[in-house]
Amino acid sequence: MKKTVYTGLLALLMLTCQSWISPAPAGSKLKTKAYQLAEKVEPKVIDWRHDIHEHPELSNREFKTAEKIAAHLKSLGMEVKTGVAITGVVGTLVGGKPGPVVALRADMDALPVPERNDLPWKSKVMGEYNGQSVPVMHACGHDTHVAILMGVAEVLSQMKSELKGTVKFIFQPAEEGAPEGEEGGAELMVKEGVLENPKVDAIFGLHINSATEVGSIRYKPGGALASVNSFTIKVKGRQAHGSAPWSSIDPIVTAAQIINNAQTIVSRNMMLTKEAAVVTFGSIHGGVRSNIIPEEVTLVGTIRALDNGMRDQIHERLRSIATHTAEGMGATAEVIIDKGYPITYNDPALTAKMLPSLEEVAGKENVILSAASTGAEDFSFFQEKVPGFFIFLGGMPKGQDASKVASHHTPDFYVDDEGMLLGIKSLCALTLDYMESPK
Repeated sequence: MKKTVYTGLLALLMLTCQSWISPAPAGSKLKTKAYQLAEKVEPKVIDWRHDIHEHPELSNREFKTAEKIAAHLKSLGMEVKTGVAITGVVGTLVGGKPGPVVALRADMDALPVPERNDLPWKSKVMGEYNGQSVPVMHACGHDTHVAILMGVAEVLSQMKSELKGTVKFIFQPAEEGAPEGEEGGAELMVKEGVLENPKVDAIFGLHINSATEVGSIRYKPGGALASVNSFTIKVKGRQAHGSAPWSSIDPIVTAAQIINNAQTIVSRNMMLTKEAAVVTFGSIHGGVRSNIIPEEVTLVGTIRALDNGMRDQIHERLRSIATHTAEGMGATAEVIIDKGYPITYNDPALTAKMLPSLEEVAGKENVILSAASTGAEDFSFFQEKVPGFFIFLGGMPKGQDASKVASHHTPDFYVDDEGMLLGIKSLCALTLDYMESPK
């Protein structure tokens, strides 16, 4: 009996010792190596970010940015395609072992916004937007996205022989929308076959956020960002002298009624306990002087929805309200709604599968389940074709009040360089973990 007990204790001790000295799983060792390489490349990533920020380029005009990216990817020994969707760059890294194809995406374009930040690498660039000379600024953080993905490319290229699969690095132009009369962005990249040859199995992307603290990551399964559609309503009446309004069919008064009536679409037609929706009028143009009632007024606005059925209902109601309100005033209304962007939809199964990767790299307490946003992203076009996971990376300096920081698309927008290391590590972790267990 004693011999049996001793034998059992000895076996248990041997198993315990073996567990102490057993090698870590290959995937864990690979990620450790990736994190070490990420820390080494971080200073270069920050330098790249500052250079790109100081020299921003507008949508479909990202020529110098694309040259910088292409030169870097070529220096890493990748197959590189340029001129994709006008200025896009795609680098393909084929690993030393068979496995899935993972795509990583960064957007490259800046915005027609003047910069007020007092930085050594502040933008002083002027550009042309729809025929007007405008100041240009990376007022949404795309400079950080490009620099981060360039860093990920450098890290993973140094691990090429150990990679179980292929990585496509997609540097996308015109996320903010192509200039008038042009195609662009993710939709055009998909049309040109960026997800094919080789066929992508999953795609990951991130967006830095000025109101999320450095070190944190936010995510949302399912609908994370809204669909977006711009609309134009052209109201036509009959011109007359301002002293004799009874001789007119007043398009200004008609437009005012359309705006008021359209406020009932969200407040009275949408089931807001299901998902959020927005109808915003952002521009009104009509008339040239005080004593002329014009013939025509143009209204411009945006529609946001987190449910496709609600989106379609908003479109139908806006058309009906505008045309029937105008008819009731004796005028006519033409409603034009553009195709816009779909809902940015994080595949629930992929999100659940990859969540542990983010929790490991950032700490579980720093990976935050968030509510959906009525912002929009054309990353959604990739997600329509393959499962995708889009996350939000903290860029707010620690200790700041999120309610007081400058929002995206404003002259005072700012994100901290300290947020970028976590971005590099996160994309590396998502890629390596997916390759270990693609299904």
